[in-house]
Amino acid sequence: MRITIILLLFFSFNNSFCQGEQSSYARLVTIFTERFNGGDYDGIYELYDSGMKNAFTRIQTRNFFENNVNRIMGNIRSMDFFTIREGAHVYRVIFDRSIADLTISLNAQSKISGLSIAPPQPLQNQILERNITPMSLPFNGEWFVFWGGLTEAQNVHIKEVSQQFAYDMLKVKDGASYEGDPSKNENYFAFGEEVIAPCDARVVLVLDGIKDNVPGVVNPDQLAGNHIVLQTTNEEYVVLAHLKEGSIVVEEGQDVLQGELLAFCGNSGNSTEPHLHLSLQNTLVEEDGVGAKLFFDRIFVNGEIRVDYLPVKEDFVRNSI
Repeated sequence: MRITIILLLFFSFNNSFCQGEQSSYARLVTIFTERFNGGDYDGIYELYDSGMKNAFTRIQTRNFFENNVNRIMGNIRSMDFFTIREGAHVYRVIFDRSIADLTISLNAQSKISGLSIAPPQPLQNQILERNITPMSLPFNGEWFVFWGGLTEAQNVHIKEVSQQFAYDMLKVKDGASYEGDPSKNENYFAFGEEVIAPCDARVVLVLDGIKDNVPGVVNPDQLAGNHIVLQTTNEEYVVLAHLKEGSIVVEEGQDVLQGELLAFCGNSGNSTEPHLHLSLQNTLVEEDGVGAKLFFDRIFVNGEIRVDYLPVKEDFVRNSI
């Protein structure tokens, strides 16, 4: 089922461009979210500039957000800055029952001068909170969690909704991830390490043939580099990325068992040094996906057994068996 609601309220745009989210927009969307979730649609109307108020009455605004948006899509769970388009800020909005892109423009007084809600994604792409399938770590031995957790301080991936709870993991010895010349991949402890299946699953995507980077140099054209996507029987999609060129030993359509060899760790794609990127999402195509929390069934964390655990930055983790 696809919900097809579109609200186009564009009038005047601020034509200035910037690389990131402006603070005035960040404050405005926080207020907008609070008022929307609180059912204060009159309060949303008060965020409009004079042009918006002249074009749309208070009653029209109230009816639209109450009946066309909230009743169908639910409350806003998160609103993340996505990009800037023609001077307007675009936010990826996760509702209770759907996803949409909110495009918003502010005038010099930080009042809403333009706003649209684009058609959301199909509801069959159910948003996952976390994995149901029991998971083990996709490697042998002890690894270090460089990025992981539920806050921006712990996890740089939080900013991108499709991989918002992803992990970057590498190997560390004596406080360093390499020994010798740092310009050679072979000197990094993670490079060439086995990457194994974290659960029973089907291989639904394989991409190989991308050269490994010289450490410190990234490949912006192939962000995930060589990578594999696994699909569980619970419709969960596990992404394992930055794999070593030519090392993938499985094929699309192949069923794999937990612990089975998939590939070897590399340094391909948007990667500054050899490491493993691991994430869980609700769709095969990352651009359409929403990241989910990935818990592990039973692992050692900093030397102690933890059950149903979500690793965080600076944890040392390894499988319990």
